[in-house]
Amino acid sequence: MTGRIIIQIYEVQEPLEAENLIEADVDHIGSVLISEENWKQPGILDTMRVLSDSPSKSSLIPLFNNKDSIFRVLDYYQPDIVHFCEDLTEAAGSSGRNETLILLQQQIKERFPEIRIMRSIPSPEPGKADRFSVMKLARIFEPVSDFFLTDTLLGGEPGAVSEKQPVSGFVGITGRTCDWEKAKELVQKSRIPVILAGGLSPDNVSQGIIQVMPEGVDSCTGTNEIDSHGKPVRFKKDFNRVRSFVKDVRRLESENRMQQRQSAAATNA
Repeated sequence: MTGRIIIQIYEVQEPLEAENLIEADVDHIGSVLISEENWKQPGILDTMRVLSDSPSKSSLIPLFNNKDSIFRVLDYYQPDIVHFCEDLTEAAGSSGRNETLILLQQQIKERFPEIRIMRSIPSPEPGKADRFSVMKLARIFEPVSDFFLTDTLLGGEPGAVSEKQPVSGFVGITGRTCDWEKAKELVQKSRIPVILAGGLSPDNVSQGIIQVMPEGVDSCTGTNEIDSHGKPVRFKKDFNRVRSFVKDVRRLESENRMQQRQSAAATNA
C-alpha cells in the first residue's frame, strides 16, 4: 500500500447517489447490471454521465458474460472500469469456462483499450478449508486484468454442501469477510493493484487495511441502509456510514504518510 488508498463503493444505480459519493471523496463508484435482456437502464446511464464529469471513476458489473452483450454494454455506458465477478471456482469445474472468461477480457482490451478491467478473485471465509488456490486463479487472470478484488466465497469443508452465493454463479454482497491472510498473500505477490472486499464497513475497514495492506477497499452491504429487520437494503446507501468509512480510510492514509516522512527523516539524519 502506497499513497492514496482507493475507496470503492457499490451498488449505485442513480445519479443523485453518485453525486453524494463524489462529494464524500469516493474514488470508484460502481453500478450493477442485473439483467442481460434489460440492460438499458436510464438511471445507470445518467450515473455514468455524472461520473464522467467528476474526479471519481465509474465501474460497471454486468451479471452476464456473453461477448456480444458485453460489447453492446461497454459501447453504450462507456465506464472507466468493467468489473467481472464470476465464481471462478465454479467455472473451474466446467471444461474451458475460465479460458473463455480470459479470452473475453483479452477481446475487451483489444476493442476498448481505454476501459480498465477489474477481476474478482474468490477467497474463502476465515477458517474454512481451501477448495481452490487463490494464487493459481490470480496468476491466470493477471495478464488480462488491471485490478484484482478479493471477495468472499461462501462454503464449508470439501465434499460438504456449500452455501449458495447471494447471486448464483457470482461472488459478492455476502456481508462476510474473506480470509485476510490469503488476501494479504495476494497483495504481496500480485503484479497489479489489489482491492480488499467482503463485509467491509466502518466497523472493520481500518483493521482490514492494517492487516492486508491493499491498494484499495470496497464496500457494498456494509455501507447500505438497514431495514427494520436489520438486513442491508440493496441499491440504497447510508451516507452516514459511507462518510464514516471514508473518514477511517483517509485517517490511515494520513498516518501512513506521516510515518513515511518520519522514516525518511531518520534515514537522512
